Amino acid sequence: MKHSPRLSGQASLPLLVAVTMTGTVALHIFVPALAAAAADLGTTPVAAQLTITLYLVGLACGQLVYGPLSDRFGRRPVLIAGLSLYLAGLLLAIPAPSIEVLIVARVLQSLGACGSLVLGRAMVRDVSTATDAARKIAILTMAMTLTPALAPAIGGLVAGAFGWRAVFVVLAAVVAGLGALVVWTLPETNRRPMALPGVGAVAGAYLRLLRNPAYRAYMLAGACAGTSLYAFLAVAPFLLVDRLGRSSQEVGLDCLIVVAGMVVGSGIAGRLAGRMPIRRAAKIGNGVCLAAALALLAVDRSGALTVTTLLAPLVLYAVGIGLLGPNAVAGLMNVDPHAAGSASSLYGFMQMALGALFTLAVATWHDGSAMPVAVTLLAASVIAALSLRRT
Repeated sequence: MKHSPRLSGQASLPLLVAVTMTGTVALHIFVPALAAAAADLGTTPVAAQLTITLYLVGLACGQLVYGPLSDRFGRRPVLIAGLSLYLAGLLLAIPAPSIEVLIVARVLQSLGACGSLVLGRAMVRDVSTATDAARKIAILTMAMTLTPALAPAIGGLVAGAFGWRAVFVVLAAVVAGLGALVVWTLPETNRRPMALPGVGAVAGAYLRLLRNPAYRAYMLAGACAGTSLYAFLAVAPFLLVDRLGRSSQEVGLDCLIVVAGMVVGSGIAGRLAGRMPIRRAAKIGNGVCLAAALALLAVDRSGALTVTTLLAPLVLYAVGIGLLGPNAVAGLMNVDPHAAGSASSLYGFMQMALGALFTLAVATWHDGSAMPVAVTLLAASVIAALSLRRT
């Protein structure tokens, strides 16, 4: 007898990886087209950067809802609902006549896409043992780094050839195809659904997690690692084009070079999983981030800023993120495996909230130099270091 994917079978790790990757692809693929969209819609760089900052805000706030809902109703139906909202936001962005409509579309995209982030992580944890979680999350993180690595390059090529609106056309086709795969093939992984709590109970569950020192430390360290590099991505088109004379296509390739460092770091994390304590590996990764941020600040203050001297420290920083991130996530998800959805939601909220703060800081401080980015990355590294001391 043929079983429905809702009731039987094992969730495919590649499909879960793809689901999680879609959560931030709309953020990164639009970065190279940001300047072109601002010019076409007759708006300022600061207003255009709100499409990045508010996308992060939507990712942060929406994740608080998806986890508890998936703990009660199952991962699969909640994920399908999120992907549907994501697709609606993409379709609204294609004909957007003004920056205001584009911002609304971006918020809708983020509110749908954040379900992919929460549920992808939770479903991976659902099908993993505690000892296997670090390895699988490292694989997940390494694959996820392909999104910010490849998406800007793809976005730059698409925008350069067909215009910035074509970026959303391509992404809508991808999300629609992935949604069809989820509906047809993805089984339910939450085998122990819990009663849907009220708002007070949800807040209480989050407070219980926050009271756990290990969860709190890994959450803050992982959140700083996970989105601090967005500070660079948010101003990359303006810093690289206006200050260093790069084209929009080259911006995408430059972002690809930087974020490829995360692939290297995640690969190292996967090899170390089970051979080195999670806390030690996380601290090593954060040490690399700290050194790279200091190097970038020194380059900027010395007046030696070039494409090479800008990208080299950022690549090193990305390697540190790739090592720190999966170990921090594995640490916090192991605190209470039965509440993986809520743990993932709270972590995602903090991650994207800090990401929004980081991008807003560099957007308002942007003066054509690399100093705002360097200081932001340095601050994130220091916060993560102080947090990891308490694990």
